[in-house]
Amino acid sequence: MPKSTPMTKTIMIQGTTSDAGKSIMVTGLCRILKQRGERVAPFKPQNMANNSAVTPEGGEIGRAQAVQAAACGLEPHADMNPVLLKPTTDQGAQVIIHGKALTTMQAVAYHDYKTTAMQAVLDSHRRLCAQYDWVIVEGAGSPAEINLRDKDIANMGFAERVDCPVVLVADIDRGGVFAHLIGTLACLSESERRRVRGFIINRFRGDISLLQSGLDWLEQQTGIPVLGVVPYLHGLHIEAEDALNLHAITEHTNHKIKVITPAVPRISNHTDFDPLRHHPQVDFQFIGPGQTIPPADLIILPGSKSVASDLDWLKQQGWATAINKHLRYGGKLIGICGGFQMLGNSINDPHSLESDVASVAGLGLLDMQTTLQENKQLTRVSGKLALDNAPVDGYEIHMGISSGPALGQPAVMLGSGCDGVMSEDGLILGTYLHGLFENRLACDALLKWAGLAEVVTPDYRAMREREMDRLAAAMVESLDIDRLLSVDLFPLPQGEG
Repeated sequence: MPKSTPMTKTIMIQGTTSDAGKSIMVTGLCRILKQRGERVAPFKPQNMANNSAVTPEGGEIGRAQAVQAAACGLEPHADMNPVLLKPTTDQGAQVIIHGKALTTMQAVAYHDYKTTAMQAVLDSHRRLCAQYDWVIVEGAGSPAEINLRDKDIANMGFAERVDCPVVLVADIDRGGVFAHLIGTLACLSESERRRVRGFIINRFRGDISLLQSGLDWLEQQTGIPVLGVVPYLHGLHIEAEDALNLHAITEHTNHKIKVITPAVPRISNHTDFDPLRHHPQVDFQFIGPGQTIPPADLIILPGSKSVASDLDWLKQQGWATAINKHLRYGGKLIGICGGFQMLGNSINDPHSLESDVASVAGLGLLDMQTTLQENKQLTRVSGKLALDNAPVDGYEIHMGISSGPALGQPAVMLGSGCDGVMSEDGLILGTYLHGLFENRLACDALLKWAGLAEVVTPDYRAMREREMDRLAAAMVESLDIDRLLSVDLFPLPQGEG
């Protein structure tokens, strides 16, 4: 593969740990370059996440790369995340290559497959280089994970193959930031260490002057410049790559309606709930294992990458009893994707796509059944809700096909047909549609149905754009962006590749 040249510049952002700020830094750099009028695209060679997005051509990529594409002013594309791993168990994951589900592999089998996966990664990177001036790459986890170094395609293995510089990000809010950076370098090979051209320290709180002696020491010890210290940005909302934050958002105090969602072990696309978490009238709460299930106006069952096992978890945690009681008192219930499937009489898996159990009993709240099929449904859709005929748009990602009498009363009317179920008593809504609450008018209709008399829904999509601009402004203020993007990083000095 041709190496990056000054005509197409590739920079890779790697982190000392998971959640060090790689996704955030890539998002901010993408927005900064877009603001400068550059043609820029995000890239993550390999992502492991159950938060995903559907591209216009019907591919599936990590949610973080879709957000980064938006920061670039682009539609997402499968080349931006050529390898996506969606965990189904602690040792296995569905493998998605160039947007299409290939198979489910155990970790050991996937390790052997990495050589093949690397070719898909290099093909995608080459195509992006042919279209854009800049490719901003996000690593995965940490390059210091010694057990994953062999056949690596996610961090230094990729950087070495395409001969690109690396900027290393560390999160000072966790503590031990200097040990993280020095320790990471110590785990790298000599050529990999030379590839690290700068440090970024993320999420700093306090007086920067108190940190300066540490920054000076770090540069003296490593010979690598500190490109800046990004402050802790309180309340910053950039959609999460995968980690689920169970803490409530407390910036609003005038809540009018209570909404709860079980934090099932294999929850997928939990970003569906971000518009509710940031809604000033909604008290939204994820309920984790062992927590008391509180009274609520609305319960939402989320998507799941392993519906049968998450349904079993729900039952063990007492959710079936709590939901029946909730409905007896007139509470409202929504099931999204896997959560929708759970509402039926049974979930059938004849091809063992998610588990070895051929069939499990659902919650029995809707007269329907779901059968998992090998071909995954990946599509963007738009239509109108049965509630107030409100416009709605989103995307479908599912392997199940639902059927039964309940579907005779759909929840959504799409241009291509019908979707979901609205129960005869008006208490239960089920749908395959992710992104249900992002459209302001759809969110209004759903919250009004759930019991909120006067709904004032903010424009979530406009807020998302403002937050990306806010992030970019903070990075411009705190980082030496010109040095980070300086042409003297390209190519690497002779003999250092």
